[in-house]
Amino acid sequence: MLTAASVVENGQRHWGRFLRTPANANPTQAFSGPKGALEAFRTKEWAGFTITHREFFSSMIIQDAKYLLSSEWYLYDIATGSLAQHAANLLAGSVRLPYDILHSQVDFAAKGYHIHYEFNEHQIGIAIDLARTKTAPAVKGKILLDVGKASWPLVVSAKLPKGSMYTNKIIFPASGMISVAGREYVFDPSQDFAILDEHKSHLPYRTKWTWGTFALPVDGGYAGANFAIRPSLPDQQEESCIWTPDAAEPLADVRFTQLRDDPLSDWAIESADGRLDVLFSPLGHKGVDTQLVLAELHYLQMYGSYSGVIRGENRTWEFSGIHGVCEKMDMRA
Repeated sequence: MLTAASVVENGQRHWGRFLRTPANANPTQAFSGPKGALEAFRTKEWAGFTITHREFFSSMIIQDAKYLLSSEWYLYDIATGSLAQHAANLLAGSVRLPYDILHSQVDFAAKGYHIHYEFNEHQIGIAIDLARTKTAPAVKGKILLDVGKASWPLVVSAKLPKGSMYTNKIIFPASGMISVAGREYVFDPSQDFAILDEHKSHLPYRTKWTWGTFALPVDGGYAGANFAIRPSLPDQQEESCIWTPDAAEPLADVRFTQLRDDPLSDWAIESADGRLDVLFSPLGHKGVDTQLVLAELHYLQMYGSYSGVIRGENRTWEFSGIHGVCEKMDMRA
């Protein structure tokens, strides 16, 4: 495990898994001059949260593709089956995602759309204020995440074919409240939580991945998993782990098998070593399909439940009906 405070030190990038989130996650410091400017433009950045609540599925993201700055938010109410979605775009360069995200603020403010992240050593605050539109209700609330009771981080820096990846993922207990069309959802930090997903990656012009995540509160913290497949190099770490209260244990060689050719069919997901063996059952999905002259994006995120088993180094967890997400991306940009 790497213990460096920066992804790049003395002009050299660290590759592998970090024990802790580095204070400086700027991968472009490995380059200078025109090469550095090109790397900065090709590095796609985002910071978002997957929210697990007893009554709904939700996620939000702020992403900087360099040619466009965008944000999305959605909430799916499990009891009613209703889906609320908001999205907004800003001019490129309007917001910069920080290199030390755990000690920073991020503010995405467009007309009728405002999401604010505020990180410090003790707490993360997520403020949401979204105006009612013709197709979506008004949303307002504040979610507070307890840094002191967070999971171990999954932090990976890896070479990709014609690119590179940096990701930082952490689970935090959640408290607070969010109101959607006047319906108030209250968070219980003993049951509800958010998973941070930070990326700073130089992705190939054409890239694909399949990814999923879930977690559950257990004695001492969280058990769960993050797992992905994408084009990779054989000597590089993968963006996968088994979360236990004691570690984010490395995971590799994950297989996704969709059981039917239907967006809402079940997925069998397993690792070659058997430590991850789960079935994902979608309840619903949201997607984005964008076709431009030089760019193309086909994105599908499914939300639903996981059942199965995960095996940590010292303990095994069997579970059913645990909230989680699974997504597919096919992008040319």
